[in-house]
Amino acid sequence: MTDRAWFDAAKGDIPQWAASMPKDADGTTIDWDWVRSLDLAHGVGTIPESTPQSIHDALKADYATRERLESIIAQCNSAFMTDFDRFIGSYRLPRALAYANRRLNDNINTLLHLGEQQHLWAVSRERRGRATIAVLKPYSGSGPSNDDQGMLDLSGEAGGTSAGNTAAENSDVKFPTTVALDDVQDRTAAILDARAERRKAQRFQKRAGDAAMARANLSGATSPGGAALPGGAAASGNATGHHPKPDWRDAYLPGRDVDVVMGIDIETTGIDPARDYIIDVGFEFMNMASPRPAGEPETYAYEQGYYAAGDAYGQSRLAFGVPPENAALGNALIAKLTGIDVRGRSSEAGYRLFDEWPQAQAGLLARLTQQPYVAHNATFEHSWFMLNVAGYAESYRAGRITIIDTLPMSRQWDPGAVPTNEHPYGDNTLDAYAKRQGALDSAHNERHLGLEDSHIMLVAMKHHLAALKAQGKGPWGSTGRAGVGGKSCGRKR
Repeated sequence: MTDRAWFDAAKGDIPQWAASMPKDADGTTIDWDWVRSLDLAHGVGTIPESTPQSIHDALKADYATRERLESIIAQCNSAFMTDFDRFIGSYRLPRALAYANRRLNDNINTLLHLGEQQHLWAVSRERRGRATIAVLKPYSGSGPSNDDQGMLDLSGEAGGTSAGNTAAENSDVKFPTTVALDDVQDRTAAILDARAERRKAQRFQKRAGDAAMARANLSGATSPGGAALPGGAAASGNATGHHPKPDWRDAYLPGRDVDVVMGIDIETTGIDPARDYIIDVGFEFMNMASPRPAGEPETYAYEQGYYAAGDAYGQSRLAFGVPPENAALGNALIAKLTGIDVRGRSSEAGYRLFDEWPQAQAGLLARLTQQPYVAHNATFEHSWFMLNVAGYAESYRAGRITIIDTLPMSRQWDPGAVPTNEHPYGDNTLDAYAKRQGALDSAHNERHLGLEDSHIMLVAMKHHLAALKAQGKGPWGSTGRAGVGGKSCGRKR
């Protein structure tokens, strides 16, 4: 199936989604005819002329499109996972929308930079509530205000957009701010905050309803000793004794029979799977209980020479690229964190994009379904796989994927994760967890590359499980569970 055919097939699923998901994540009725009209494969962004008003109008239009798309994408996971009658057969439409939204986001960032170069505004990246957003301010005569930007040469054409002269080329050329800024401000933070407040109100309403039902239940209200109401003090204790309350991440804890697992870690250009790109994937296998398989190579050369393969086997690292528009903008933060400079990862330089590589997706999915996969803060990897890997969402919903997370292992079972003001649940970064479990010495830090981080995570997990078993704690404690454990949909425990 060609790329174009894949997008057409995704649009063919619209009737299924329309029947099950009439509203988006913000409660707005979805115009599915508008979704059907989008050219998901070739771009939904606006390419303007280089005049100030055209750049302003294009940015305004792109922001509006992104808001509509992301509100739909944000609701898709809930609609798909609660479609118990299976009206929705495939998750390819949300993947197609996310594909288009990533390119749209690149277009937005290009327009922001173009406006900076033409002195229409100054851009600062600021943390507002739940998001870091681009804040536009009147140009004051200073240069670009954001280190991530300023790498794009707009003297010629980029993404089909002629930028005209830049300030660097003609320092005496002045582009006075002649456009309004109020209607081209990034509303992401306000949207996410409002969405969170609605969810909070819904949770409060549900708890109040549950409490009212419990009070109305005479058998519960008059049982010996008194019944605890939902959310009451009796429900908040944690048998592990490490933290006062259980956590939703506890569903990802391993069971006492866990053995063969695949550790995986991904590096991305940002934190939003609907806006950013996967650029590095590393995974390897390790047995938590049984011997290492015979016949596997005895050594593997990690980037860090002081890493020893030990019980790990089947190591693999995969590098992926970004579209030319994304590469042209650069990403100083990711380059500093991972050492990966996306300016050299353009698809024009020969790098394949993960969301355009069906064979890479199929190969990864085959590995993810063979045995439990382990990640540190696994909901991050899970969210990216949902919107990038063909067949992942369907396999997860069918119960063919089991996820184990070392983050709740650190939170719940590691006494070294001492709560502090800075870390209310203890320091549970992979770096801290690996050091406490003897997988990384204090002289070195987490590398922030997929394979290397997968390795120290699995070594830490194996050391931790061995110690817990010897102490009769964790999976072997009174609240531990038999079996592999982990999070898997569609199966009973």
